[in-house]
Amino acid sequence: MNRDPKIVVALDFADAGSALDLAGRLDPRRCRVKVGKELFTVAGPDLVRALVARDYEVFLDLKFHDIPHTVAAACRAAAGLGVWMMNVHASGGRRMMQAARDALGDHAQRPLLIAVTVLTSMDAEDLAEVGVALPPAQQVMHLATLAHGCGLDGVVCSAMEAGALRERFGAGFRLVTPGIRPAGAAHADQRRVMTPRAAIAAGATDLVIGRPITAAPDPLAVISSIEQQLQGSMQ
Repeated sequence: MNRDPKIVVALDFADAGSALDLAGRLDPRRCRVKVGKELFTVAGPDLVRALVARDYEVFLDLKFHDIPHTVAAACRAAAGLGVWMMNVHASGGRRMMQAARDALGDHAQRPLLIAVTVLTSMDAEDLAEVGVALPPAQQVMHLATLAHGCGLDGVVCSAMEAGALRERFGAGFRLVTPGIRPAGAAHADQRRVMTPRAAIAAGATDLVIGRPITAAPDPLAVISSIEQQLQGSMQ
């Protein structure tokens, strides 16, 4: 299927049935889906396989962060599920990221490998509490530079940092942006947020959107509305 949807729907559910029900109301030609820690812990790899079988491209958002050997093995296992993309924490360091990249090198259908920089729920005060003196934007750039140097395909970042990262790393580096909220939507626990159109205009490649779509009476209608908003920013 020839496609490159910008929207990644976060399946932040506590059970497989709810996730598969929503997937049945969406369209794999118009969005990708993200499986995070809660859903994967409850439903496991079978849920991922079920989504792949329905022709969804799955972003497995488990944020691996461990010793290099363990992370490499986890990435290899995730690739075996047929996922489209997975992530590690850039703060795991160079050896860990390189081990993860190498583990995917000879896979027949190599998934994308991206690195988490600074969580969009964190601000400068949060970073200071864990011993990071740099403000969020500088820490994001520092970790993104490390991930780029390790040969990863992109990073997870706030859309607020997307412009500077796009300018620094060029068109080939993927910028996956959570904290996307359509105009008028509640921010919930996200602190560094942006609208879909503004995020794409800033250089984001993938928009991770959860509750504004998953909690809507008509999720596909919300996707249609976002697609219309994006038309102007991609012309």
